[in-house]
Amino acid sequence: MLELTKRITHVDASEIHDNLVLPYELRIRGRLRATTETNLDVGLFLDRGPVLRDGDLLEAKSGEIIRIRAAEEPVVTARVETGLPLARLCYHLGNRHVTLAIGEDEQGAFVRFPPDHVLEELAERLGAIVVHHTATFDPEPGAYNQAGQGHSHGHSHGHSHAHSHGESHDHTHAAGHPHAHGHKHTH
Repeated sequence: MLELTKRITHVDASEIHDNLVLPYELRIRGRLRATTETNLDVGLFLDRGPVLRDGDLLEAKSGEIIRIRAAEEPVVTARVETGLPLARLCYHLGNRHVTLAIGEDEQGAFVRFPPDHVLEELAERLGAIVVHHTATFDPEPGAYNQAGQGHSHGHSHGHSHAHSHGESHDHTHAAGHPHAHGHKHTH
């Protein structure tokens, strides 16, 4: 078994030993046992965090170079007019904290995501034409992803209030935080 331990950025195409075709669900893992296109057993022993992208290169301890390829998998592609309708679609889908691929092809701009009837209905309500099919899924890495390094952030939701009367109200956070905190104040 080849132990793939190092991410590398560029080699000559003649140096690529084999391809490892993986769906997105497996490209997010740092530890994995798999089989290449030529039935070579490989094990991934990588740092956690950065997602393997289509075309990424990995080097084995023994020097072989393996190229990652995104597998064809079930996806939903939503198409809507570019401009504000597309921006609105991206905003509302992204606000659900799901992985999205945003792209453009000969048919125009699209948003692609794993099949999910709730997201599909939302896209249709926003005017998109939704198509189920198989394609590679290589979603956006996210605004906090820099130089292949993931970034996570927590949310603090502490609230302090001074009210001189009985009052009930909600505190709803801005975009990106689709949850509310209800508070009942009785003094």
